[in-house]
Amino acid sequence: MIDDVKKYYDEAAEYEWNRLNNPYSKIEYNSTVYLIEKYFQKQGNILDIGSGPGRYSLMLLQKGFNVSLLDISSNELYIAKRKIEEAGLEAEDYYCKSALELDSFENDTFDGILLMGPLYHLHDEKDRLKVLRDTHKILKKDGIALISYINTWGCLKSAVSEFPEVFEDTEHFQRYLNGDLKFSSEESFTSTYFTSPPLAIAEVEKAGFNIVSYAGAESFLSGLNIQMKNLYTYMPQIYENFMNAAVESCELPQYRDTTEHLHIIVKK
Repeated sequence: MIDDVKKYYDEAAEYEWNRLNNPYSKIEYNSTVYLIEKYFQKQGNILDIGSGPGRYSLMLLQKGFNVSLLDISSNELYIAKRKIEEAGLEAEDYYCKSALELDSFENDTFDGILLMGPLYHLHDEKDRLKVLRDTHKILKKDGIALISYINTWGCLKSAVSEFPEVFEDTEHFQRYLNGDLKFSSEESFTSTYFTSPPLAIAEVEKAGFNIVSYAGAESFLSGLNIQMKNLYTYMPQIYENFMNAAVESCELPQYRDTTEHLHIIVKK
């Protein structure tokens, strides 16, 4: 499974850099930045686990943080290093390894941690708990982490426009409502794990974290991919208005449980 995930991200490295530029995914990016600015300290050492091509690491470096990047894909890290150096910045280090290999870091090392991506791909609870518990160990006392899952409840909404054919089998509706879904690389873009907010939150608490807040990255715009692209093209100012309102609403309980990307803010 790890090999499948590495292969996918090696091949999709450039796509991953560009993905957060599209009109719909920019909502996810801006909501994430909003949460980081709201909850993280204003300075310190950050570990970006599952950094991909470094979009969030670059932003954090621009804000004056010391940032180390960790990703399973050498191609993703190559792009991250190039983009960071093109911006005239320098990361502390680049680690090409799996999130299951956090044992090499000393305990109580980082003021903040991003764990965005690795839990999307680990089918076994014991593996996810290992990553979460190791993240807890290397986070300093009172440090903040942002932990992400793919949310089955939100995926039901996006399925209407993105993969409706799957639901010819009506049993899939209940499976998505139940959460805890495991897909092979033949069934999804690579080996993936989707779950529901209650299951994700319980898992994070089981690893020893205190929940500070949680948010739905796409907020009330979840599933409105086509509509947001149209607004961006034909009514750009109104697009900006909707995006800003969604970002500021991403923690509201009426929205946060039904988006594709679930962000859980935790404290040690």
